[in-house]
Amino acid sequence: MKILVCEDDFMMIKAIEHKLQREGYQVDVANDGRVASEKIRGGEYDLIITDLLMPFTGGLELINMTRNELNKTTPIIVLSKVGNEETIIEAFKLGADDYLTKPFSPNELSIRVKRFLIKR
Repeated sequence: MKILVCEDDFMMIKAIEHKLQREGYQVDVANDGRVASEKIRGGEYDLIITDLLMPFTGGLELINMTRNELNKTTPIIVLSKVGNEETIIEAFKLGADDYLTKPFSPNELSIRVKRFLIKR
């Protein structure tokens, strides 16, 4: 199973990457929205994990592009420090499948990832 992690915080990337790789997933990383956009357009992923606030292109734009431009049904989990209700609702309206507010438990992320990948 191949997971794309879209995140600009190096330590957060390393923590997520370490946890998911230990569980046997192949992890691809995009450290800004432009790279994430290119990877989503050019690759096939079983799951996308994205932050909302990244350089160049934000997570909401990535969700919109994935769902509405590319018509991909890849599950999307949002990880963000932005925990206000309006932003969360907007992410779900655009097509996000799940939303975790930072800081989060790596074990909770792992359980949510497994839940989506079992369905695929």
